[in-house]
Amino acid sequence: MRKQETTGSRSAPVLGRRAFLAAGMAAAGTALAGCGPADTVLSGKQRLRQWNLFTGGDGARMVEMHEAYRKQHPGIDFQPSTFQWGNPYYTKFAMGAAGGRAFDIATLHVSRIRGLGAGTLLSPVPTDLLAQHGITRDTITPNIWDKCTIDGELFAIPLDTHLMVNYFNRPVCEEAGVLDSDGNLVAVSDEDEFFEVCAAVKEVTGQYGVVTDTTHAWRPFWSLYRQLGGELTLEGELGIDDDKALRALDFLRRLSQDGLAPKSSDGAATPANFQNGIAGLMLSGNWELPTLKDAGMDFGMRPFPGIYGEELGQGDSHCFVLPVRREPDEDAVAAAVEYAAWMLKNSVTWAGGGHVPAYTPVTEGREYADLQPQANYRHAAENVQFDPSAWFSGSAAQLQADAGAIFTGVHTGAVTPQAALNRFKRAAQNLIDTTSPV
Repeated sequence: MRKQETTGSRSAPVLGRRAFLAAGMAAAGTALAGCGPADTVLSGKQRLRQWNLFTGGDGARMVEMHEAYRKQHPGIDFQPSTFQWGNPYYTKFAMGAAGGRAFDIATLHVSRIRGLGAGTLLSPVPTDLLAQHGITRDTITPNIWDKCTIDGELFAIPLDTHLMVNYFNRPVCEEAGVLDSDGNLVAVSDEDEFFEVCAAVKEVTGQYGVVTDTTHAWRPFWSLYRQLGGELTLEGELGIDDDKALRALDFLRRLSQDGLAPKSSDGAATPANFQNGIAGLMLSGNWELPTLKDAGMDFGMRPFPGIYGEELGQGDSHCFVLPVRREPDEDAVAAAVEYAAWMLKNSVTWAGGGHVPAYTPVTEGREYADLQPQANYRHAAENVQFDPSAWFSGSAAQLQADAGAIFTGVHTGAVTPQAALNRFKRAAQNLIDTTSPV
């Protein structure tokens, strides 16, 4: 920090009480920001500042893992901080990373790496150091590792995969006759088969066959669009296959307009509707698993249904990233990488929340195989469908928000699939034409 320069023999001003308190508070804030004496010097321990966006069930598991980490690392002054999920976190992350001193390691969604400044705000991961802890491409789900690699450099250490799956109420589906000999929901291979299953389940519930979050319709849309082989180019002139997009949107329309699914069901109502027996099936993210388990519900899970071929589901991955530093700090980087490796190796605890660990020795181990129903959809993570690449795309990004606001009208009947597609194309092109803030 620069000291205030003095000129000639001018004496220092006398601080009043308020000015003195303000100066003290400013000094305290500066120390917290990293301009004061390093905590490492004061405590004799290596400081490790970690930022994350995990609350609820995920937050509880993260705390559990952090407590275990602390016990095994008495020489680390571990300082985790949890912030509000979504845009608030990513705004704070970008500001903190730009400052260069806010954290030593942080959690991101893999889909946001490019948009948040790989090489500008994010530093490449030292793969040689990571390999010393037993983490290499050979020990990570290959498609996830590749997604974390940009121009030949690894910019993130993947922790998990989370994706759209198909939940089923076991007693309801058994009565409906849609379980196989192993007690799992039957697989489907086209639209008609899926609608037939939904209709059979609806006969039992008396209300609906399936429920999905209509306010976040991007996730099922992207799952269906990718099953059809659809591509989306978000650079220059928008590139989209209209026919495939319309087919995916018409599927969502039929689901609600035929009375097989509610026309309106937001993020909180969707698992509640499934839990209360309003519908016997649910298309949602695997992160709803803890809520249903805590409720004592008898349910199963399988990959997102293969309506148009493969059982491909939209999803993302949580990962650990390192900031670009103003000044090199090899000790802090070493501690951060070791922390990430420890979290990966102990991620069977994390799997309790429904996420599929990226570290394959965990997913291939006996302890994970005994996790039910998690083990029934783990193979779906090998081909998770990430959002298209752009600074405005990915988890909690503007493309998802715009698509959700537009596509929800397809469920309610407020707009036709064609009108929704036209609006989405205009919104996407506006984002393409907007300069990235990073």
